Amino acid sequence: MKKINLGGSPLQVPAVAVGCMRIDQLDAKQADHFIQHCLERELNFFDHADIYGGGRCEALFGQVLKQRPGLREKLAIQSKCGIVPGKMFDFSKAHILESVDGILSRLGTDYLDVLLLHRPDALMEPEEVAQAFESLHAAGKVRYFGVSNHNPAQMELLQRYTGHKLVANQLQFSVAHASMISSGLEVNMRTDGALCRDGSVLDYCRLKGVTIQTWSPFQYGFFEGVYLDNDRFPELNKVIDQLAEQYGVTNTSVAAAWILRHPAQMQLVSGTMKETRISEICDGADLTLTREEWYRIYLAAGHILP
Repeated sequence: MKKINLGGSPLQVPAVAVGCMRIDQLDAKQADHFIQHCLERELNFFDHADIYGGGRCEALFGQVLKQRPGLREKLAIQSKCGIVPGKMFDFSKAHILESVDGILSRLGTDYLDVLLLHRPDALMEPEEVAQAFESLHAAGKVRYFGVSNHNPAQMELLQRYTGHKLVANQLQFSVAHASMISSGLEVNMRTDGALCRDGSVLDYCRLKGVTIQTWSPFQYGFFEGVYLDNDRFPELNKVIDQLAEQYGVTNTSVAAAWILRHPAQMQLVSGTMKETRISEICDGADLTLTREEWYRIYLAAGHILP
């Protein structure tokens, strides 16, 4: 399994992170088996959020940790906070500290390897966030910090006040949701793809050494569905299927390989609870597409080259 240093930090992690948003679909025995399967594939980085399953996902994961003494030390665990579902986003110091305590309690652990701020809070006071980060780090509760769904200016504002380097930014990205790429290729054009919706976050993260963690890597739109085996994307699936046959892997493997081929050294966040699909994603991490193959897939998704 390909490894990267998250945000240039000493924390070495696999190029594939195991997203746990749906782990509450499993019972404790199934969850334990799933986690062990991930470890067999050298996947030891698990991504949570305090809102996943209303906290049930972290609690179930915590049950597995409790049943297996010594397992925690083999894992890197990341969680996110800042969303108050249906009400607001909250980056106040009090909310961040309270959220982390809840996360740690549900997981049954003393620390998080990484904490991300889940979505931008329009009322963020960066000084408060910095104080929360410092308090959590000093108490040994969080080792590294990052953000999710933030643009460069928001990250710069936060980084101005905290001495803790932001190591990750979790962003939606797939070949069918690739404005981060198209806006950089269709510069100075009147095309839809030229619209920069993220403040050139891809280039910013590369310049600053921030790892982009890609969520919904097999979906298009905002939770509209998957593009693989979808009649809405015939040319894309044709090209992906051809390459899958050529390399002796599945279409999921090729779709994962497309993301991980980018020189930004992204970390793909899976969302599946199926062991076979996790294995297919891992196969993609070990596959290096050629430059021509990468662009073939990109063009087949409906993007253009000037």
